[in-house]
Parts: sequence; structure tokens; C-alpha cells
Amino acid sequence: MWMGFAEEKFLEVAQEINNIKLDGYEFFTESVKESVECKIYRKYDTVSGLYEYKILGSILDVLPNVCKEVYMDLAYRKKWDEYVNELYEFDEDGEESIYWNVNYPWPMSNRDYVYRRAELRELEINNLPTVVVLAESKLSAKTPERSGVVRVKEYHQSLIIQGDGMVGTKAFIHYFDNPGGMIPVWLINWVAKTGVPNFLSSMREACFGYEDFSKNRH
Repeated sequence: MWMGFAEEKFLEVAQEINNIKLDGYEFFTESVKESVECKIYRKYDTVSGLYEYKILGSILDVLPNVCKEVYMDLAYRKKWDEYVNELYEFDEDGEESIYWNVNYPWPMSNRDYVYRRAELRELEINNLPTVVVLAESKLSAKTPERSGVVRVKEYHQSLIIQGDGMVGTKAFIHYFDNPGGMIPVWLINWVAKTGVPNFLSSMREACFGYEDFSKNRH
């Protein structure tokens, strides 16, 4: 039975918010638009032929606690993230898990993920409250693969959220995603270059609407 991520893993990941480890990584791209800043680095994985990514981002006008609540709220995610086709939490053998079906552009098949419910820890790094969220893919007997949808079997992500000392949020994301199938290079590059910055921008807008959503939830 899955026993959860080791506490040492949360501490190790948390350190990268202010001291990113870039051995083997190359600078890929950066984006600045309306209170959202983002720098992306990548490292080639010789086994898969894909890249894993590290992202340093900032949302300059949203507090970290709001970002945390919005990121962890699956019901709200379905409202504001246009790429969510289906998203729900389920229990399997006493383990909280998530099913996530992602819209892909025609004529490609959607991808779906089954992963362990993102584990969250609240730490203090350099005297600042810091949130660390870890997630990784898993096998699941409860959610068999569907016809016409490609199951993503290699996925892991680390997320750090920390205040910037003013009224904004700093974020660090480390992820690897093997979408399987024949994905055009242009799409992989688009997701890395524009998908991540666009996600942060969409999340910023979602943060501004979260209070109203919470009031009208029931």
C-alpha cells in the first residue's frame, strides 16, 4: 500500500524556490505579461526522447494562500481550466486518487491521467510560509483505459508556492509528462512555451473569482 511521499522529499523540493538546481538544464524561454512572469528551463531525457521542465513563475498581485486554495480545489478547476474534460477524486484501497481527462486539439486523442491525490505540506523556508505539493502517476484498477483516450503513464510534478514579501506569489514547478502516442514536435513546444505561462495567467484570473465561487458553491 502506498505510504505517501517521504517528508525529506518535501524539504528537498522546497529548497528550489530560492535556489533552483539547473545541472543538465538549459534555458528554454521566458514570458512576461500582466502581472505574470515565467522562466522555463528544460533537460533532455534520453530514455523517452522528451524533456523535463523546471519553471520559475511569479503572480505579482495574488497572495500565496489564495493560489494554494485555487490550485487544490478540483471543483473550481473544472470551471476555469478550459483543458479539463473530466476531473474527479476517488478512493482506491484507502488511497485518495485523481482521474483527469485533458482536452487535446483535433485530430489528436485526449489524454487522461490517474495520479495520487496531490500531497500538500506547509513549511517555513527562509522564514517564509511555503507550500509544497507533490503528485505522480499510478496504476489503477478502478479506472481502466478508455477507447479513444491515451493513458499517460509517466507523470510527476512538484509545485512550490511562497509569498514574494509583498502582495504576490512566487512559484516553482518541476514536471515530466510523457503523453504517449505520436505528438507533433510543434505541439510539445507550444505547450512548454505558451501553455505554462497561459496556465499561470488563467490561474491568476481564477484567483480573482474564487471568493465568489466559494460563496455560491452550494
